[in-house]
Amino acid sequence: MRKLKMNSAELVAQARHGVEEIGTPEAIEMFGDPDLVIVDIRDVRERQRKGCIPGSVHCPRGMIEFWVDPESPYFKKVFGQTDKKFLFHCASGWRSALTLQSLQKMGFEASHLKDGFSSWEAAGGPVEFSEVNSAK
Repeated sequence: MRKLKMNSAELVAQARHGVEEIGTPEAIEMFGDPDLVIVDIRDVRERQRKGCIPGSVHCPRGMIEFWVDPESPYFKKVFGQTDKKFLFHCASGWRSALTLQSLQKMGFEASHLKDGFSSWEAAGGPVEFSEVNSAK
């Protein structure tokens, strides 16, 4: 087996040091703020199986850098709203930490739900089961 320079846990820990993390209680308090866009980067099957935060925008992890870039042919207008605060989340906060690290390098400011959707659900945050609401 090949020895890596850094394992995935170390990579996530490194990413967390440079990004804004929002705790679950604070995120639940923020829920419903019209200036907040919650972005779910989980796989569509995760959303279907576990539900999602009501009103959240779905953006698959593999497309984020392209969807937020106004010069990309894949740009989605939702990410062009300069007057909004963006809160990204995945299931446990690992993918969203890595995502934010990448977006910060691009100059896109956002925060992420530190412990992910699983903590949101466990804390009693609202969850819905509906059609996938992909970014437009």
